[in-house]
Formats: sequence, structure tokens, C-alpha cells
Amino acid sequence: MDFRDFDRLNRRDIIRGGAMLGAGAAFIQPLPLFAQAGSLGDIRKAAAAGKEASIKRIRDWVALPSIAAEDRNMPEGAKYFAELAKDAGFTHVEVVPTDGHPGVFATLDVGAPRTLGLYLMYDVKQYDPAEWSSPPLEGKMVERKNLGLTMVGRGSANHKGPEGTFLAAMHAIRAAGRKLPVNLVLICEGEEEIGSPHFRQLVTKPNVLAALQKCDGVFMPTAMQDMDGGATIELGAKGIIELELVASGEKWGRGPKKDVHSSLKAIIDSPAWRLVQALQTLVTPDGNTPAIDGWFENVRKLTEREKAMIRDAIKTTNEAQMKDDLGVTHWIDNLSLEDAMVRLMQEPTVNIEGLVAGYTGPGGKTVLPGRAVAKLDLRLVPNQTRAEATQKLRAHLDKRGFNDVEVNISGGYDPTETDENSSLIRAEIATYKKLGIRPNLSVRLAGSWPGGTFTQPPVSVPVGRFGLSTGGNAHAPDEYYLIDSINPKVAGLVDSTMGYVEFLYTLAAVK
Repeated sequence: MDFRDFDRLNRRDIIRGGAMLGAGAAFIQPLPLFAQAGSLGDIRKAAAAGKEASIKRIRDWVALPSIAAEDRNMPEGAKYFAELAKDAGFTHVEVVPTDGHPGVFATLDVGAPRTLGLYLMYDVKQYDPAEWSSPPLEGKMVERKNLGLTMVGRGSANHKGPEGTFLAAMHAIRAAGRKLPVNLVLICEGEEEIGSPHFRQLVTKPNVLAALQKCDGVFMPTAMQDMDGGATIELGAKGIIELELVASGEKWGRGPKKDVHSSLKAIIDSPAWRLVQALQTLVTPDGNTPAIDGWFENVRKLTEREKAMIRDAIKTTNEAQMKDDLGVTHWIDNLSLEDAMVRLMQEPTVNIEGLVAGYTGPGGKTVLPGRAVAKLDLRLVPNQTRAEATQKLRAHLDKRGFNDVEVNISGGYDPTETDENSSLIRAEIATYKKLGIRPNLSVRLAGSWPGGTFTQPPVSVPVGRFGLSTGGNAHAPDEYYLIDSINPKVAGLVDSTMGYVEFLYTLAAVK
């Protein structure tokens, strides 16, 4: 179970891997990566020769932060990535406008029997330079204990480093005078970090949809290795809805339309308390289980196979260390580790990300706020959908008289599920095994990414995340991506580049 480095946790990677089972019964003893060059030796030589160019490509990309939440550098980010795609060899590249921020669509048809889809993102999370040990856009090289030389910068791990490494694989194949073994279809969005509100517009654009429907699967380049060399293969991910609940005197028709003196609470209703009362109806009294009307009607419980994955995964888990890393002493309801991990994989959630009302600065300020806001995220599991959940939330509030409480959806998408017997997942397993890396099958990611847009109609293809190497502090200060590894079980930049090369050739040959 991949609980190795909790400073890597972010919105999408709550606990990466969550519950895993090694593919195949035997543990694969990790060996020095690519100790034998084999038939791809010429590509490896090209990858090594292009290492410095690859580092520069990632560093230069880190230097241009596209932050959707701040509407910062969004057209510039799409244009910049489009040039990266052209430089890597994509023959058709276009910037695709949406009702929000633009995406990029690209294809490369080499006449191969198989076609692979790529999902990438060019946006990154916000940052505060004062919290970083080096400038967040500098891409500084920093030694990390027991790991090696890393690049520190916003977006280095999530996901410009892994995505730049995949582009490096394309460069290496071309530099070796070879042709790609599969055709490629690429879709890159700029709103992943705000819940992908317009991603479906990109995917269903007629020429984009037609290209994606030809794919054997879609994958996202990601640094998936743990410190012991194992790599997670996720068979799904929870869905998510990100939203705000807003209570205001203006909408309510009671309470003040603006902040007033708190002495007036004796005669004036409070929108802040109104919001608190609405929030209390959404969960059980302990705050742990959603209580929204009909919320569990379509929830699919875990299968016995999935529970077996979890039981196998926790055999080597140090529960005490895991709790210590998270800063907790108990699981919900004092559950055992096994029951807690089943709950993590199986249960939908209603979480309060933040509460804002009135004065929040130092000291007191005697006001009665005219407006109160709760930022929520709702995690969804199969077979819930964003549309169903949104409708049920609104109906639940209305039924209890909270018609005035606004529900402002900022983004989200449905859960993701992929068959472990799909050609994409079998190719991932086979590639890791070939490289002496332990592949760990995960029931699903406890966090979220918009893979469900591909697994559901009208696209309906398998999805997954794949990649060697490691990184951390995504969404946090001092985000990093491994460049030169001192751990023989974990890939540095060149070996990670070759991991993508091996994956492409393995997918081309998988039956």
C-alpha cells in the first residue's frame, strides 16, 4: 500500500493507491533499471544524449505558470503547450477554445495498428513564494535525502515533470531514427485544478471525439513509483463536485444585506447561522456520513475481488506510522485498518474545505455578517454521477426550507472505472514487470481526476495513469520531481523516459 510519503498528498491524490494488490502472486525483485539495453538501446542512447534538453524543457515550462483559479497566463499556457507538442512531433496541433479556458488537441498518425490517447494538463495550483525555500518558478536543482537530485518548482511533479518526460520519450524515439510504435491522440486541458468545468466541451468537439473513439485507451503520464520501487496501477478514481454554499441576507430576505454591528443580533437574523444549520443537514451528527436524501441509492459496493485487493495490500502496512504521518490517532468510529481502507475506497464523502464569514483577521471585530460561504467537495463513487448528486443536493436543501442557500458548482466529474483485463492495463502491468518493477493494482484512487470523461459515453475507452520516477509536495510549497536518482529501485529522468518508451512498444505488441 502506497502510504510512503504523505507530503505528496493533494486534492487528487488523497492517498495514492489506496488499496493495492501486486499483479501476480509473486513479488518481483527490483533490478537496476534497464541494466540491459536490449532492442531499444539506440533509443536509450538518444534519451541520455537529450537529458539536458529534457531538463531545460521541463524547467522552462515550470517558469510559465498557468493558474486557472487566478485566470493567469491561460491563453499563453495553451499556446506554449501547443508549441511543445509540435516540437515533439505531433503533426496536427490546435488550440481549442471553450466557454472557459482553452485546451490543446493534437494527433500523430504513423500508420500503426494501435492508437493511444494521452490526457495532459497545463494548469497548476496557486503558490505563495514566501512559503518556498527557493523561487517556485525557478526549477532549482535540490538534493533530497535518500532520493537524489530533484527539480523544485510549481508544477514539477503535478504534472509538468512527468508530461515533459513523456515528450522526451517522443524526442528520443525520433532522434534514434525510429517511428513511434503506436499512433497518438492528445488532449490537454487548462482547468484540471479547478475541477475541469469545460473539459467535456473539449472531448466532445467532433474531430476530437472521433479521434478519441479510435484509441485503445487513454493514459496520463504520472510519477507513480514508491521508495521501494513499486508502481501503482489504479483501476479507477472517485468522482468529485467542488462547490460553494452561500447564505446571505439578500437572498434569504432576512438578516442584513451587509455586515452590521453584532449588538443587533438580538433583533436581526444571522445568515452565518443559517448556513451552519443548512450544513448540519448534509451529514450525520458526527459529520462522517452523507445524509443527503437518496445519496446512497446508486452507490456500488465493493466486490469481493476488490475487498481481497485491500486485504492483501494492508499486510505490509505500518498502521502506526501511517497514522503518525497523517497526524491522527484514530480512524472514524475506531475502525480497524482493514475496515478503514474498505471505507476509504467504498464511501462517498461530504467535506468542508473552508468556511468564510465576516471578519477573520487578528483579534475581534463585533459584526453580524450579511453573507457566509462554505466551500465543499463531494467525493463520488461508482455508480453515482455529478448530475445526479447535484440534483439531490439542491432537492435536499429545498425540502428543508433552504431554498435561499445558493449552490454554486465550480467544477467536477463522474467516477472512473477501468477493467483490469483491458489492453491498456495489461500493457502497464507487462511493462512494469519487464523492468523489474512491482506493479500494484489499486481498487481506485481515493482522490479524483477526470478520467471518467473518457470511460463513459460517447468516448467509452479504458483509462489509467502510468509512469516511473517519483515526486512530491504537489499543491504545496517546495513541489519537486526526481531528476537523478540515488535509489537503484526508483527511476531518474532518463530511466523514466525509457519507461514511457517501453510502455509504447509493449502496448503495440499486447494481445
